[in-house]
Amino acid sequence: MHDQFQTILSGIQPVDNSLSASIQDHLDDLTKPRGSLGRLEEIAMRYAIATGTARPVLEKKKIVCFAADHGVADEGVSAFPCEVTPQMVYNMLNGGAAINVLARHAGAVLDIVDIGVDHDFPDHPGLQRCKVRKGSSNMAKGPAMTIDETLQAVVTGMTLAGKAREDGFHLLATGEMGIANTTSATALFAALLDLPVESITGRGTGIDQERLEHKIEVIKRAIEINRDSLKTPLEVLAALGGFEIAGICGLILGAASVGLPVVVDGFISSAGAVVAMQLSCRVSDYLFFSHLSNEEGHKAVMQKLGARPILDLDMRLGEGTGAALAMQVIEGSIKLYNSMATFSSANVSEKQ
Repeated sequence: MHDQFQTILSGIQPVDNSLSASIQDHLDDLTKPRGSLGRLEEIAMRYAIATGTARPVLEKKKIVCFAADHGVADEGVSAFPCEVTPQMVYNMLNGGAAINVLARHAGAVLDIVDIGVDHDFPDHPGLQRCKVRKGSSNMAKGPAMTIDETLQAVVTGMTLAGKAREDGFHLLATGEMGIANTTSATALFAALLDLPVESITGRGTGIDQERLEHKIEVIKRAIEINRDSLKTPLEVLAALGGFEIAGICGLILGAASVGLPVVVDGFISSAGAVVAMQLSCRVSDYLFFSHLSNEEGHKAVMQKLGARPILDLDMRLGEGTGAALAMQVIEGSIKLYNSMATFSSANVSEKQ
């Protein structure tokens, strides 16, 4: 497992920025005032460079939603009980969740991945059974996962990205489901980005002030108890993360290794992205951060990363919902890039 992880990690290549001049020439030749499409031009540029061509294609899209339970839920950090995780997975499999609606609207394939749910699901055509273990351990009492389990979850995500490339997908997006996963994500941000726990801990599923203060205390305790295990990004992920966050990290790394851009959803998915970015400095050029989550702390994380999310809709649902919406913005930018007439072809006079 470790050899496979290292092989894929070492396969991540830097993007070819030499393409930027020809891409910009084409953007400037489109029948519009230069720069008038604003960030859509920036998005088209980033997508084209990430895919390694001045004539990018964006047709097949896939959202990968990882589901897992968290042992830290035993600390009472969520407004919902842990049995909601499998219940929501069933809802997704039945097509009734928000991500189902928005994936259909975006024309994206939705994969639901059981990577660590504390439940035995029957076979279902929409479910990928990749369970590492039935939920992580309570990080407030010790490491959430072993290093071997973490590697297994990461490699699972890497493998899914490679398969998506083989199947001809052009753009991937991350999603997740797991009660108490904002607690793990916050701990990861605090440990990896040196952000104060008090200022980045949010209400997650809607906890009250008393439980919020308790959640902050639990996160601090988890970081302190695992202090000796927080030396490398992989060790931090094992100690404070969860199986779905590790899967997201692997999906991002695997996608970058095969030149596939990835749309990162919100608060939880950003935690997986942060780990991936610390494991490989080349990853960020393949990422689009979909939206600024309404979850407390996400703005601080984005500022720390120097990232500018595409949307800001006060969303904090997760599942991949923000990513599904942002996918359509990215697709729109590529359609403009590829389909607009140019000054040189349309007999339109340019600005003097």
